[in-house]
Amino acid sequence: MPLSTSSYDQLCQAARDINLLQSASAVLGWDQETFMPPKGIEHRSRILAHLSGEAHERLTSKRFGKLLEQAEVETKRAAETSVAKSNVTQWRREFDRATKLSKKLVEENSKAISLGQAAWAKARSESNFAGFAPHLEKLVGLSQEIAERWGGKNEPYDALLDQHERDCTAEEIDKLFTALRPHVAKIAQEAVAKSKAEAPPEKAMLGNCPVEKQQTLNREVAESLGFDFEAGRIDTTAHPFCSGFGPGDVRLTTRYDERDFLSSLFGVMHEAGHGLYEQGLQEKEWGLPSGAAVSLGIHESQSRLWENHVGRSRAFWEKWYPRATSLFPHLKKLTLDQFLLGVNRAEFSFIRVEADEATYDLHIMLRFALERRLFSGALKVSELPDAWNAEFEKSFGRTPPDDRRGCLQDIHWSMGGFGYFPTYTLGNLNAAQLFSAAIKKASIRKGADKGEYAPLLGWLRENVHAPGSTLSPAQLMEHATGKTTSTAPYLKHLKTRFL
Repeated sequence: MPLSTSSYDQLCQAARDINLLQSASAVLGWDQETFMPPKGIEHRSRILAHLSGEAHERLTSKRFGKLLEQAEVETKRAAETSVAKSNVTQWRREFDRATKLSKKLVEENSKAISLGQAAWAKARSESNFAGFAPHLEKLVGLSQEIAERWGGKNEPYDALLDQHERDCTAEEIDKLFTALRPHVAKIAQEAVAKSKAEAPPEKAMLGNCPVEKQQTLNREVAESLGFDFEAGRIDTTAHPFCSGFGPGDVRLTTRYDERDFLSSLFGVMHEAGHGLYEQGLQEKEWGLPSGAAVSLGIHESQSRLWENHVGRSRAFWEKWYPRATSLFPHLKKLTLDQFLLGVNRAEFSFIRVEADEATYDLHIMLRFALERRLFSGALKVSELPDAWNAEFEKSFGRTPPDDRRGCLQDIHWSMGGFGYFPTYTLGNLNAAQLFSAAIKKASIRKGADKGEYAPLLGWLRENVHAPGSTLSPAQLMEHATGKTTSTAPYLKHLKTRFL
């Protein structure tokens, strides 16, 4: 149904104007994590707070609300699949949530995040939780207030989950993890035992890996997957991440270990998965829900698909192992089979971002349990290190030797990302299901067998990237694979790869 007035078009322009402010904030946030001098943090936090407050004020303005009401009338009779109707529905959801928060609260939260991230980076480098604890107390308190104002379906934590994964609740995640945990725990135990018996010693994989040579390989691999370096770049940071600022500007980051090139390579492949999603969104829809990623569970499916289903496969390394050995000659003492056993080594390790597929979800389940306790009041921030270590001992049979390898290892809490972690496991499930559906296409399977991934990227562009947020996460998975998210493809993948 064609729109008869310009209210929807005016609403689109208002939304794009808000997104320009948010893009500016994202650029400054990226700069803070990469190049900003340490003494700039106080001023940077004020700038980011101001921009957040301005964006919030525009979103919650009477003008935006009036245009939204008029656009709802205009699109009332449009088909449910109408892009305009979907956009208006998402704006209503966003507007209703935003109007429950004051500008002061939004600005305070933004400033706390900027200061918290800087404090976390310092505390992590010193393995000093006490240095970060006051910031975490403030961030948790602000998130509790936000969650209570938004209102969760069953508990405040639901509201935090919902901002990352639409319509998701803690109860649903708990049921999923309860059902999944026995299977992944069993696979993890067997995979670790198998790796101990068959994989080459870890030191055989290590050697002299100069950063500049890692950067060469990382760029070549990311480019071969389809990442456009005319519209992106790779930089160095304490915790790898991807930022999409808008059309033509997507930034990846990684970190380097000069003994282990795989650490940065898999970090780049993971973040390139996010970057390919951002580069695959429709440019003409930028600033609208139809031009934005639908959820973190879908976003993480893209990073986990490229990192694990592609990057840890035999076909990938049949193509790239010769190049790796030319850059890192110590690898020549290993056959491809030995190297693959090393790449897919399963072991109980302290660091999530370096964890193998078999043990990874145990890290996520630990964080979800602790977050839920934090927001129910059952756990205090001051008790977090001891609680973390106790839960880690239960899941992994060992205790982290320090906070840097324990509760300080992830950046997410310092950026107010509560409710984020469960989406990593949702991403694992979605990645396996999407990859399984994609390789049923002969052209995609043949390409993957030769280490050529343009057909796979084309399929993801059409089925995952192009819809933006016009579909819900469940609808998108059904659209792409014929069914909503299931655990079966993921468990099959883990068993095939490790057992």
